[in-house]
Amino acid sequence: MNIRSFSPKQRLALSWWKEPEYASMDAVICDGAVRSGKTLSLSLGFMLWAGTCFNGRDLALCGKTVTSLRRNLVVPLMSMLPGCGFTCREKVSRNYIDVTFLGHTNRFYLFGGRDESSAALIQGMTLAGVLFDEAALMPRSFIEQAIARCSVNGSKMWFNCNPDNPSHWFYCEWIRKAAEKKALYIHFTMDDNPSLSRSMKARYRRLYTGAFYDRFILGKWTVSEGTVYPMFSVEKHITDSIPECGKYVISCDYGTVNPSSFGLWGLSGDIWYRIREYYYSSKKEGVQRTDEEHYAALEELAGGLDIAKVIVDPSAASFIECIRRHGRFRVVKADNDVVSGIRNVSSMLSQGRLMFHESCRDTIREFGLYRWNESSGRDAPVKENDHAMDDIRYFVTDMLSGSQDAVFAISVPR
Repeated sequence: MNIRSFSPKQRLALSWWKEPEYASMDAVICDGAVRSGKTLSLSLGFMLWAGTCFNGRDLALCGKTVTSLRRNLVVPLMSMLPGCGFTCREKVSRNYIDVTFLGHTNRFYLFGGRDESSAALIQGMTLAGVLFDEAALMPRSFIEQAIARCSVNGSKMWFNCNPDNPSHWFYCEWIRKAAEKKALYIHFTMDDNPSLSRSMKARYRRLYTGAFYDRFILGKWTVSEGTVYPMFSVEKHITDSIPECGKYVISCDYGTVNPSSFGLWGLSGDIWYRIREYYYSSKKEGVQRTDEEHYAALEELAGGLDIAKVIVDPSAASFIECIRRHGRFRVVKADNDVVSGIRNVSSMLSQGRLMFHESCRDTIREFGLYRWNESSGRDAPVKENDHAMDDIRYFVTDMLSGSQDAVFAISVPR
């Protein structure tokens, strides 16, 4: 695997540590647009720096989860390092990689900073350096604990992230205070990736609207405001007919006092159709339903179709057990990462890969009412008119979030 070329900002991310004007810097922060090549150039620079400056030391590579870290950073990096003179030996079961360069061998541990409890994973280590991939997605406690571990002389911190809300702690404490923190700040756009074609840039621009466009395409730290899904339109996304489908799935947002919303989905080609739905509000009807009554509605929604799985709100433990007890459906707990799920739904709506039958009236109603909470100081939708929105988010995250193409700033000889 060969590097095609590097832009000036990518070259700076690679080599800032050996430039005299940045010799006193303790950290580097790369943020900006998706597919700008910041991750690849920063991670390669991290390896070059570590292999040049240290021998026999421990360092850390950190992502939101070890799985996402391997996918987004380790796999492309490991395919490139041998061609750059590195020798790598990975111990997958122990989550570390021994890397040799210029006769120096260092150990790189892989960590996931998923939640507040993750800080304990890295506690007690002595590190020569740490790289945070998608730093804005990690809890502050984890990042600060990892930074505290960097006690070797000459140690440095390397940060990479896409923008988030301007009230985000990382933006306030690191990007706005970069000079105070002795951190070099490098802001990327897609034009800083010379390996990204014009047509691919246009494709990514089509994927996002609203705050996600500002963040992932323009690279701005901006507030989410207005409707959550401004790209949704009755003309584009509502249909009066459903084609023949080859696979069926049901998604459920379960409520007792709050409404329950179930959606039946069918796959035709690469488009998922919400064929019909069950929406029950105990406040509106004046009567709460039991788990068994909701399960009967689930059976009626499925009809005689072969349902691949039922994706359920992870907090609905009693309803999940009810479904399992009946033995007809395979039930899985949904991923309830709200902002990531909203981003996935936004992308699929923009691509035209989600369609809704006109009979799904509560879904259509909620799309028009679902709004960001502009007073919260963080990315969060208003907690009302969100029940069909939640079951759609569960469905998309489970079924579609891994299907988007990845693009890296590399080329393969043909």
